[in-house]
Amino acid sequence: MARRLLGADSATVFNIQEPEEETANQEIGSPHASVGNPLDGQKEYKVSSCEQRLISEIEYRLERSPVDESGDEVPYRDVPVENGMAPFFEMKLKHYKIFEGMPVTFTCRVAGNPKPKIYWFKDGKQISPKSDHYTVQRDLDGTCSLHTTASTLEDDGNYTIMAANPQGRVSCTGRLMVQAVNQRGRSPRSPSGHPHVRRPRSRSRDSGDENEPIQERFFRPHFLQAPGDLTVQEGKLCRMDCKVSGLPTPDLSWQLDGKPIRPDSAHKMLVRENGVHSLIIEPVTSRDAGIYTCIATNRAGQNSFSLELVVAAKEAHKPPVFIEKLQNTGVADGYPVRLECRVSGVPPPQIFWKKENESLTHSTDRVSMHQDNHGYICLLIQGATKEDAGWYTVSAKNEAGIVSCTARLDVYTQWHQQPQSTKPKKVRPSASRYAALSDQGLDIKAAFQPEANPSHLTLNTALVESEDL
Repeated sequence: MARRLLGADSATVFNIQEPEEETANQEIGSPHASVGNPLDGQKEYKVSSCEQRLISEIEYRLERSPVDESGDEVPYRDVPVENGMAPFFEMKLKHYKIFEGMPVTFTCRVAGNPKPKIYWFKDGKQISPKSDHYTVQRDLDGTCSLHTTASTLEDDGNYTIMAANPQGRVSCTGRLMVQAVNQRGRSPRSPSGHPHVRRPRSRSRDSGDENEPIQERFFRPHFLQAPGDLTVQEGKLCRMDCKVSGLPTPDLSWQLDGKPIRPDSAHKMLVRENGVHSLIIEPVTSRDAGIYTCIATNRAGQNSFSLELVVAAKEAHKPPVFIEKLQNTGVADGYPVRLECRVSGVPPPQIFWKKENESLTHSTDRVSMHQDNHGYICLLIQGATKEDAGWYTVSAKNEAGIVSCTARLDVYTQWHQQPQSTKPKKVRPSASRYAALSDQGLDIKAAFQPEANPSHLTLNTALVESEDL
């Protein structure tokens, strides 16, 4: 037998776009308004957006679910792949409003190659071709019909026809609204001579006027969006989002391994304006792992979905530490230089370089930053200049902490000795230390301003030679 597709324990997860309402239907009595005589009482009407969403959901499920093949006498014939054609509707089912006791006929026309098999459903449950209440018919031109001679309040619902062949499946749905007769026991438009017995109310309220709107209708909850199984690291945030339809609006409850979840500082249940319900857990602990079940309930019934949450163990974090620190370095102008160190930490830390107070964010052809999987870090400068001199800081940061170290880079101007044709002059001892500094390439004039030098230390050619030199 066919599997019940809309049961409370058969939640399906999918997303449905909000369909636009159908355009206004044609007047009763027009050639395409109804199948039978307009006096039969079939009146077309336009479904609401809520009803259209339910119809779309039913069709989505049916086209992806198994069907009962018993009683089907239409075998597929072998058709070449290039000649095959998926089923399609040349004329779809319409929506009708009638009074109980009146006949009603749903009709459509379907085509496809090979000839599709036809299945009828009411509210997602398959109608047997051998049903005593419904008469199913199929003509050679592809016209298919479902007829009942005396409708009851229990016939109120959504009727779906599905056509299937090896190339695919397609379905369409017609809505039947059955209104109860008035308190006098007969409808104002019921044919004379056919009194109707008063029946218990089902999903429709009593109505003395066919133009009086239906006051209340109920639709069982259905999940339009739901999460799958989750894996979250311990200490992180976990969010489970779902969206449910139903009339009246369903109430949601959450369970962990069959036990109700109560809101607390770590477990919060939220509802957003777009109707998305969320269960938020922060921080996640090992006790939060297990099977979560979300149950939606209203007066028409209930539905649910389940998922498994796996909590991954938190890593043992270690703050960064320098195994080898930066060292003060000097280099001659124009030569390459490397500022090197080594750092460890779990997880591996991020590295940041700064020169003075300016961050070095990216490498260039001349100045580049490097690191490997063993913790070695290097700042390479190709052809150092005086502008490269200064204090350099490297920082290592991870989730457990941050550490920094600093070193000085000096860039020296290269000294070139001038050829001498005469014997060098000897100078006083008081001036010999400046000559020694000059040999190291230091600019004496820049280091010592003339106004700051004592007059007796001023160098000139008139100085008396020292015998010590």
